[in-house]
Amino acid sequence: MKLPPPIAPKHPHEITTHGDTRHDPYFWMREKDRPELLDYIDAENAFTDAGMAHTKELQETLYGEMLGRIQETDQSVPVEWNGYFYYSRTEEGLSYGINCRKKGSMSAAEEVLLDPNKIAADAEGDYLKVGIFSVSPDQKTLAYSLDFTGGERYTVHFKDLETGTILPDQVENVGYDLEWANDSKTVFFDRFNDEWRSFQIWRYTLGSAADAASAGTLIFQEDDVEFGAGLDKTRDDRFILIESHAAETSEIYLLDANRPTDDLQLVAPRTNGVMMELEHRDGLLYMLTNRDGAINFKVVTAPVASMQANDWQELIAHRPEVRLVGFGMFQSHLVLLERENGLERFVLRDFETGQSAEIPMDEPIFTINFSSNPNFDTPWFRYLYSSMTTPTQTLEYQFGSGERRLLKQTPVPSYDPSLYKTERIWAPADDGKLVPVSLVYKDGVVLNGQNPALLYGYGSYGVNQEPSFSSRWVSLLDRGFVCAIAHVRGSETLGRPWYEDGKWLNKKNTFSDFVAAGRYLIEMGYTSAEKMAVWGRSAGGLLIGATVNLAPDMMAAAIADVPFVDVVSTMLDESIPLTTGEFREWGNPKDKEYYDYMLSYSPYDNVEAKDYPAILATSGYNDPRVQYWEPTKWVAKLRDTKTDDNPIFLHTNMGAGHSGSTGRYDYLKEYAFRLAFLIDQVG
Repeated sequence: MKLPPPIAPKHPHEITTHGDTRHDPYFWMREKDRPELLDYIDAENAFTDAGMAHTKELQETLYGEMLGRIQETDQSVPVEWNGYFYYSRTEEGLSYGINCRKKGSMSAAEEVLLDPNKIAADAEGDYLKVGIFSVSPDQKTLAYSLDFTGGERYTVHFKDLETGTILPDQVENVGYDLEWANDSKTVFFDRFNDEWRSFQIWRYTLGSAADAASAGTLIFQEDDVEFGAGLDKTRDDRFILIESHAAETSEIYLLDANRPTDDLQLVAPRTNGVMMELEHRDGLLYMLTNRDGAINFKVVTAPVASMQANDWQELIAHRPEVRLVGFGMFQSHLVLLERENGLERFVLRDFETGQSAEIPMDEPIFTINFSSNPNFDTPWFRYLYSSMTTPTQTLEYQFGSGERRLLKQTPVPSYDPSLYKTERIWAPADDGKLVPVSLVYKDGVVLNGQNPALLYGYGSYGVNQEPSFSSRWVSLLDRGFVCAIAHVRGSETLGRPWYEDGKWLNKKNTFSDFVAAGRYLIEMGYTSAEKMAVWGRSAGGLLIGATVNLAPDMMAAAIADVPFVDVVSTMLDESIPLTTGEFREWGNPKDKEYYDYMLSYSPYDNVEAKDYPAILATSGYNDPRVQYWEPTKWVAKLRDTKTDDNPIFLHTNMGAGHSGSTGRYDYLKEYAFRLAFLIDQVG
């Protein structure tokens, strides 16, 4: 028997800001443990299960297909570091990868460093996330952090790798960063405040307290609510870096890694809008920065001894057409990751000769990234390569000779890349800008407007959705789907200006770019409005929420995973985790200009009495990034307001956070559920 749609109770609530009064009858859903709310979420989950019951066989088929494209028992490429070979491996039937090492060679006996499967088996709940995994410089101690709720507040544990025992030292409420001093006894880590802002850096020495939950020494605190604190270490292990950063401003302090109790040294005082990344080699600091108007960044250097005298010299000049994305430091070479015209490249600069060389790539559309390179003085640079048709490859490139060797390509059973095609097209936006769109589809697809299609997007924080391989999307491709990624403004696909033109008071460009990409796919015959689905998560869920308001006629179905859809209410409440740090991305609604602009696009506030496509929204009850109540309110308002009979489903994972299930089998089941929804609606 099909369940009726849940009816969310309404409670009058008014919010007055800048003299504007908004009525929000679902504001009460923010009361997390309210029985009425829990009953409603249970009803929504039951309704979703009932509404998707007829796809159960399809879900099982999709799960089997995706699982069949995973080599369940596999091993990563070993990484040699100071006489040990580190790697991870998976076993058929086990949800989590096992971290291991061997001493001297890969033919030596295996030492298991951490097996999350055993930890998960002893846990009370179903959720487990391993955060930090860091071996001490002397390779005798492992620091690792665990989260059992999805709330992203980790506890760090320490394991003696010589005896295999877990040490009594335990550090709670730790964020995402931990660095070892070179004495292999001192660690530095970040801590959250009540709003989930990483605002403190602490130092702790192993063995200094039987219970280190609140022990240690506070060495740095960031009081500006728009900034967070983080940690890094230079690749030559010379300095610990304490970083204070907002969306577009950063400040870095140095700490001698050999003298962990020394005072911090300020590299350069913060200047609004100036960002920096730092490396060190032979007494010289290398800074990747946008200072002095270098919007696409440049590289400057200064001796450590005179850095505060602003004695910085330009090494790599700013180029308006090239975004310097990042750099890797080696004893003999500086490796630059650059982006031009939407594509990345590695450029290797020889310190001795000053000459540069570019690593050649084999396909016209691809993505690359740094792989693990723990050794500073090495002739080999390791990197990752992928395209929408090529599974991830791990490669090495030799400095000097230019020799390139493939170490591993991720095995994908029953997949033949020659059966698929990838290309990039350029969709004209409303203002004449051209939006890059990456496509993949099965060879032989006829562009007659009859193909089902998936258009995916994100478009915030300068984050790029790269054209990489997805073994899960093959299940769509084999059913005739055209899969596309719209590289909209708000990303940095076309450089830093592309991001600047999609944030703050330009945010609507992100949404109109996405609509332009979708309409261009239809115009060019890749698909039709009746056959198109759109998908995004988190800030990409904001993109989907805005799109279904702007152009509900452009697609037949939409998936919004953990969507940031109640923009104004969230940004007005500084007690909500992470809100204040977001002012640099969306603006501060206490400023009426920003308030009015946010209100004009916030998906929740712009739901109207009109037809909407079929919608699947998801949330995590313990999510600290996008609170569960945002998609919950949005779905309730949509159901109460829309004029069509298209299904709208909400699924809340009650035992997880922003990322959903962490075990690979549970994750695949969740993904199969989403694909089944798409195929059911447009396939």
